[in-house]
Amino acid sequence: MRIGLIAGNGKFPFLALNAAKSLGHDVVVVAIREETNPSLEQAAAVGHPADLHWVSLGQLGRCISILKDSGVSRVIMAGQVTHTKLFSGVVPDLTTLSVLRRLRTRNTDALISAVAEVLRDHGIELADSTTFLEPLLAQAGTLTDRTLTDEEQADLQFGYEMADTIAGLDIGQTIAVKERAVVAVEAMEGTDEVIARAGRLAGQGVRIVKVAKPNQDMRFDVPVIGALTIEAMNQAGASALSVDAGRTLVLDGDQVFDAANHFGISIVGRVVVESGRHS
Repeated sequence: MRIGLIAGNGKFPFLALNAAKSLGHDVVVVAIREETNPSLEQAAAVGHPADLHWVSLGQLGRCISILKDSGVSRVIMAGQVTHTKLFSGVVPDLTTLSVLRRLRTRNTDALISAVAEVLRDHGIELADSTTFLEPLLAQAGTLTDRTLTDEEQADLQFGYEMADTIAGLDIGQTIAVKERAVVAVEAMEGTDEVIARAGRLAGQGVRIVKVAKPNQDMRFDVPVIGALTIEAMNQAGASALSVDAGRTLVLDGDQVFDAANHFGISIVGRVVVESGRHS
């Protein structure tokens, strides 16, 4: 089966590409020039080669033309686009302008949902971004050697309601708490910068809560953590991390938990159900 991959930044596109190729799929990659690591082109050429095309931010029409001309009717998005770049230096083509005109707000959900609608109008279905990566989704329960202390559990429990609220408003998906107080809230800057800011503000003992949005659309903006997340936590003096089980990609697999064990950081997977959220 021929499948499309719209690639943003980070490791996610590499993992999705390699997983799809390993399953025997012909892959057509549309890489975003301002975001995608150039070495993805080398990864596309390894083994069963994948077609790779470069486009700039704002060239949605060209992206669609590439996919249609390649016979792609199903595509996944992997990797983020830096939110601040959406507000500077983007020269939209006519297709992108049509998307922007549909928007009442320019938050992530509204923007990508509008893109998905335009893709569907052209006969291209946007599939779950985790389609080939289900083994990398976080499991439920304690995921590291060290279990939570009572104080850490209390901080995480305190943080869930606030984290769920900001995620539901599409503000961000991560908050930092300490001693039942919110230290830092994510907006456009990303998880690692929130963790670093929390460390500067509150010092040792910060706890990190990263959640999926209520009824998370797994086609886009899926929460991710990786080895760099754990390094950022160590630098900030953060001691515990909660992620939503089955809704969060662990990009570096066991390396994440090995690093957390090395630094004495506890990671837990919170169980999420459709009708609500439970710790």
